[in-house]
Amino acid sequence: MRKLTFLLRPSWLILAVIVAAFAYLCFTVLAPWQLGKNDSTEHRNQLIADSVQADPVAVTDVLDGDTSTHTEWRKVTATGTFVPESTVLVRLRHLDGAPGYAVLAAFRLDDGRTLLVDRGLVASVDGTRPPAIADPPAGPQRIEARVRASEGVVPDKTPTTQDGYRQVYTVDTTQESTVLGTPLTPIPTGTDKGGYLQLATDQPGAFTPTPLPQLDAGPYLSYGLQWLAFGLMAPLGLGYFVVAELRARRRDRTQPSAPANPPPTPTTDPAATTQPTTEARLADRYGRT
Repeated sequence: MRKLTFLLRPSWLILAVIVAAFAYLCFTVLAPWQLGKNDSTEHRNQLIADSVQADPVAVTDVLDGDTSTHTEWRKVTATGTFVPESTVLVRLRHLDGAPGYAVLAAFRLDDGRTLLVDRGLVASVDGTRPPAIADPPAGPQRIEARVRASEGVVPDKTPTTQDGYRQVYTVDTTQESTVLGTPLTPIPTGTDKGGYLQLATDQPGAFTPTPLPQLDAGPYLSYGLQWLAFGLMAPLGLGYFVVAELRARRRDRTQPSAPANPPPTPTTDPAATTQPTTEARLADRYGRT
């Protein structure tokens, strides 16, 4: 055990604490974080893939159904009328790589409930201002859309009115209800975020639809596995350095030490020095105490 007393030196203790903390974070925080993102992405992709093949259901079935059921991306149909003068623009969107806006409107169902509808994307004019937005068609309409979860709000980005349009920064049912002054019914999505409708292609009042996310799981699985590998490699690396240090000390003990006061010997090399003692070698490695 005396061979391991060097591990009690401050430098080794600090290194051990850092390695232990890093390994702990890898196994309890970093790897679960990436693996959790991988699971949620795969779940989302599966829901989107299923919805592509599934027949649409009436939105009232979703509104009146089990609120704990995950409904985002589900295709639904709704019958009712668009609420006049209910246009709201969402800023900082992109269409074909250029600045644009998402166009929102309120849609009142036949049973009197009002939903938020994303009509799609429009390109901005000169990259700075919205174009003229056509009102949604009047009269009774039947629309097909997907359920989407609200995006939430950005605390420091409040709704504004610019260029004659009410404008917001996110699609959020609660916020848009306040902006419009109209009670909007959030669609249950199985989460704490109330949902809205995103119009499908070729629907009444639709612009360019917001594209669906790519069905790609992304790099999260490989990142999670990498953090697990790092968590294993860190203590193994520490063990390697401990073994290397033990070998170096064993080698130092087996090498003969020069006498403390060696007799002078003639030499033609003025730079020649005596062989360092074991004590000197250790002092050079760790410093003198």
